Amino acid sequence: MSLLSKNFSSHWKDYLTSFLFIFPAVLIFTVFYVYPFFETFNLAMREWNGISLMRPFIWFQNFQDLLTDGVWWQAVWHAFYITLFALTIQNAVAFMLALACDREIRAKNFYRMVFFIPPVLSEVVVGFVWKWILEGGMQGGQYFGLLNHFLHSVGLNHLITDWLSNPRTALTCIAIVHSWKGFGWGFIMFLAGLQTIDHQLYEAAKVDGANSWKTFWNVTVPMMLPVIVVVLILTILGSMQAFVLVLSMTNEGPGYHTTVPVTRILAAMTGTKQYGYACAMGVTFGAILIALSLTLKKVESKVKQI
Repeated sequence: MSLLSKNFSSHWKDYLTSFLFIFPAVLIFTVFYVYPFFETFNLAMREWNGISLMRPFIWFQNFQDLLTDGVWWQAVWHAFYITLFALTIQNAVAFMLALACDREIRAKNFYRMVFFIPPVLSEVVVGFVWKWILEGGMQGGQYFGLLNHFLHSVGLNHLITDWLSNPRTALTCIAIVHSWKGFGWGFIMFLAGLQTIDHQLYEAAKVDGANSWKTFWNVTVPMMLPVIVVVLILTILGSMQAFVLVLSMTNEGPGYHTTVPVTRILAAMTGTKQYGYACAMGVTFGAILIALSLTLKKVESKVKQI
């Protein structure tokens, strides 16, 4: 009986010791993630201006209003548009550059450093620099924007426009700048994944007579699939939440043609003081991001079974 009691005491001592090690992380996660989530959902079901102590409970009225909010769903579409650019162009460029730097090329360490410069730059600084490049104003026969000045100098005046105020070009410009700034993260992750592939697999494929294209599809892509999925998920989460570039480049501009979900949420909080409605937007937006991530993970598991 004493042996059983001793084992029971030892078991709980180990359990308590293990729990004490993870307790700080659990506490931080609870305070800064779990509690804010439930409080945000609570506020989403109330009408509140952010100041008054009165917060009347209105159930799902904010979510019902959100379903018919055309500006909100336009903002969501804009976020999808930017994300589509990032998923295709940004990650394709990052993967190709990672493949190039994984091979024995001259000055590959220099390229690795250069390609990682854009992601570590301040988004505000990047936004203002690109705003200067894409500026559409003109004074004294000279164009403010570097791009328009270049187009004028080479005789392509028919292409000159106010890039960031034109509804047809503003969002695309933001998507391109966002992809330029973010490709370095994918490049580093792809390069790290490529370096973990055993080169004996490439040698075996070469012995079997596989050319470069077959080796890429039958060796590189399957081995890189987990890394690719992680990069895609991080790209979706980062691109859907992009807003600093939007504010610094266009300040949303007239007509909401560059509005994205985060700027729309910010406008509801600081402009119309609809904190409950803003929380409903946040909850809905979070649900969209979670659904996209789970869908991508589901696709990955299906691909692995093929």
